[in-house]
Amino acid sequence: MKAKLQSSEIIVTGDQWPLFLYADYHYNPEDPWNGLFRSALLVCAYRHVFTSPSSVDKEPKATHSGNARIHGMTRVTLPSIAYIATQIRFALTSSPMFSRTDTVTNSERFYNSILEIFKDPDEKQEVDDLTVWWNRQIFPSYSTAQRPLVKNSALARIREKRVQMKEVFVPDGGGV
Repeated sequence: MKAKLQSSEIIVTGDQWPLFLYADYHYNPEDPWNGLFRSALLVCAYRHVFTSPSSVDKEPKATHSGNARIHGMTRVTLPSIAYIATQIRFALTSSPMFSRTDTVTNSERFYNSILEIFKDPDEKQEVDDLTVWWNRQIFPSYSTAQRPLVKNSALARIREKRVQMKEVFVPDGGGV
């Protein structure tokens, strides 16, 4: 198999997804969404690129802000998952140079095939679940629910005061 790949007798196209995309590197043909885009390798690579190389460790020791913080990322985006998957796939090839038009690695097709599944309306539930899962992996304080304000917090008091001021002042001349 290896020799056939190296001699280009077998060509892996961009829409053939490698096992590293799956949790525990296991693909179930009866349930292809099971574990898809949830591998430890993907999460580690994502952290390495977007939060910081040391964030991959159990006890991060970063001295500089990661790319996510620098660029104001507060959640994982679907294209960023596709990007990391594409980078890993390229790193695992024997190709000496990354090129989106490389017909051997077919990186552009690989990236676009991932985005296609993410954008498919029929896959919305799985993609939404995946997005929540990723955000919890990368941004531990991420929540899909709006948290209520603490009753006596400064922010709650500011908002309460603003409401009171709006009730007193009516722009059409009907207030104080």
